[in-house]
Amino acid sequence: MILEDIRFMEQAIAEAEQAKKMGEVPIGAVIVKGGQVIATGYNLRETLQDATAHAEIVAIHSASQKLRTWRLSGCTLYVTLEPCPMCAGAMVQSRIDRLVFGAYDPKAGCAGTLMNLVQEARFNHQVEVEGGILQEHCSEILTDFFRRLRQKKKFSSDQE
Repeated sequence: MILEDIRFMEQAIAEAEQAKKMGEVPIGAVIVKGGQVIATGYNLRETLQDATAHAEIVAIHSASQKLRTWRLSGCTLYVTLEPCPMCAGAMVQSRIDRLVFGAYDPKAGCAGTLMNLVQEARFNHQVEVEGGILQEHCSEILTDFFRRLRQKKKFSSDQE
């Protein structure tokens, strides 16, 4: 783990906190090129009612707009949770060089946990992967969010 990875993961965590404030699942993403943040994103699935509005997809779209190309070669994507199949596929398709994620996802992780789509040798592009950066903090944000959501649901059902 290098200091730069920690610094950019902290920025991804700040993006996750923005999602949490909006009632979204708190996942944040940051895309870096040449040591500079070029795009950020956080979950907007509930806000936009769009199943594809994951933090990674939002950030990839923003980076492509900024760089005026769909090829994100030379970029590193930092995200607080291991990417799902859709987001892993988007990383391969956009030619992102490197993925750094925080928490492992035993239910949908496709950067090594359930499968490893980002490093599948049959694809024409593979992504370098570093997982578990600030894992405890990233996991804690998600655990706390879902704990509060369950408590809120329980409280509202008790009131009926």
